[in-house]
Amino acid sequence: MPFQPRVAILVPAADYYEKWQPAFGRKAAALAGAGLAVEQRMWGDPGDLSGFDLILPLFAWGYQRDVPGWYALLDRLEAEGLPVVNPVPVLRWNSDKAYLSELAAKGVVVVPTVEVAALDDAGLGEARTTLGADELVVKPAISGGADGTHRIAAGAGGPADALGQRRLVQPMMAGILTDGEFSLFFFDGRFSHAIVKRPAAGDFRVQEQFGGRETAWDASDAAQALAAAALAAAPAPPVYARVDMVGDAAGVLHIMELELIEPSLFLHFAEDKGAAFGRAVAGAAVI
Repeated sequence: MPFQPRVAILVPAADYYEKWQPAFGRKAAALAGAGLAVEQRMWGDPGDLSGFDLILPLFAWGYQRDVPGWYALLDRLEAEGLPVVNPVPVLRWNSDKAYLSELAAKGVVVVPTVEVAALDDAGLGEARTTLGADELVVKPAISGGADGTHRIAAGAGGPADALGQRRLVQPMMAGILTDGEFSLFFFDGRFSHAIVKRPAAGDFRVQEQFGGRETAWDASDAAQALAAAALAAAPAPPVYARVDMVGDAAGVLHIMELELIEPSLFLHFAEDKGAAFGRAVAGAAVI
């Protein structure tokens, strides 16, 4: 039997509330198809990882709820020199959405963002003025799955769970409600596929747990170029990446975020059903 590199995929604890197993099955199948032997390890307590040829944090879901634990894991992986994809510097950089300001400084078109160290109504008012927007979105800088994300109506104050906390404030982008949020997927820097995610009626969040739905999308050259420019700003080239973007009232696309840690990859929308993903990861395995 030919040698199979061992790959550890970091997953949530057994009592984690979101269903991750179906997506895990698709990713594991793509990796097995590329000749890799896949095992699961809980990201919060993964045990000895030294025997693996590669470690993937693809299902480290919930890390935003234990930020110290997440950063401690990254420090450990780096200190032990373990083979991690995406690389630890990329994971650390991508953990905090402050990277959006770095993208903007490099000329990448991003959703305008104001960071408030301790949110209060005065800070929210200043953000409205700076952004030139009445309706806002407030979110944690370290977040996932729309945790702690709120749509703030014109003139309304800050949400109770955000007051006194570090928060990012953005304009409510019109494109979310009219066209949806676009996601483009890249493996080894090559474009694979794209989808559009639309929120349920009366909501602005596109995640499945809030009633969002997704369909395939034929990504334009402009969208692919914007995504590539954003990825080029990462500390190192990511092996796998999802780039989320949204249009403004004029339809101009803006980067909403880069997902380089534990993104849903929607491999069932890829023409090759994830073969390019499997090859990219297999090429990164240390043998």
